Amino acid sequence: MTSTFRELWLFFRRDLSIARTYRTAFLFEAIEALFGVAMFFYVARFVDSPQLQHELPQGGSYFAFSLIGFVFLDYLNAAMDTFDRSLEEARDSGTLEHLLVTQTSLPVILAGSAIYPFAATTLRIAVYIAWGAVLFGFPLRDANWLAVTAVLLATLLAFSGLGILSASYLLLFKRGNPAKWFLLGVSSVAGGMLFPVSVLPDWLQLVARLNPVTYALDAMRAALLGGAHLHAVLRPLLVLLFFSAVLLPLSMAVFAWALRRTKTTGTLMHR
Repeated sequence: MTSTFRELWLFFRRDLSIARTYRTAFLFEAIEALFGVAMFFYVARFVDSPQLQHELPQGGSYFAFSLIGFVFLDYLNAAMDTFDRSLEEARDSGTLEHLLVTQTSLPVILAGSAIYPFAATTLRIAVYIAWGAVLFGFPLRDANWLAVTAVLLATLLAFSGLGILSASYLLLFKRGNPAKWFLLGVSSVAGGMLFPVSVLPDWLQLVARLNPVTYALDAMRAALLGGAHLHAVLRPLLVLLFFSAVLLPLSMAVFAWALRRTKTTGTLMHR
């Protein structure tokens, strides 16, 4: 275990060292986050109505509801891109083959490649929420941070399986996975990101129930806006963990098979 944690730390330190050479990028991202939060605040002022507030799960403002949906779309996008980007960077720099012949196990390589991108995305989400709280009255006083942390971890595990499957496609076909964009599109409509799932037609509500994004957003809004305790968000948490238990082993097996396939055909380093 000590060796595994050391390897994961080395992956994180490598990515952090690379990111530190682009310090101005973080400043610009923070400013961009301010404009994004402001956009949702003023859109919410335009569309807020008693009827809409009645449909919102926590009965709060549309601003808080939509901002959480927006930042979780960013989280899903990061999960779907992280493994693809790490694979492409290693292939382009010529380090992929050297990395794969080390004694480091495949799960550790994948986890290590994802630590910094997920940490950076979590920090970016915190910046969005902070701008919203400081300047636009985003409600944080009732948040249950233990439940928020548990939801974030369960979401990370569920989304990671989808990202590894996308990286497997890239490994085999050398191009981005078109299903990734389909999933992002479906999630933006039938995931409850910018409007409650309850306003959708019945068939789209069925699609939403098959999407881990729906459960992640329900649990996060309940914990962050409603102050729900762990037992109150237990059902969506268990659903997210079920998705994780299915997707993570499946995605690891598919990635290992894709890796063996590219080694056999000699196309591992092809672009």
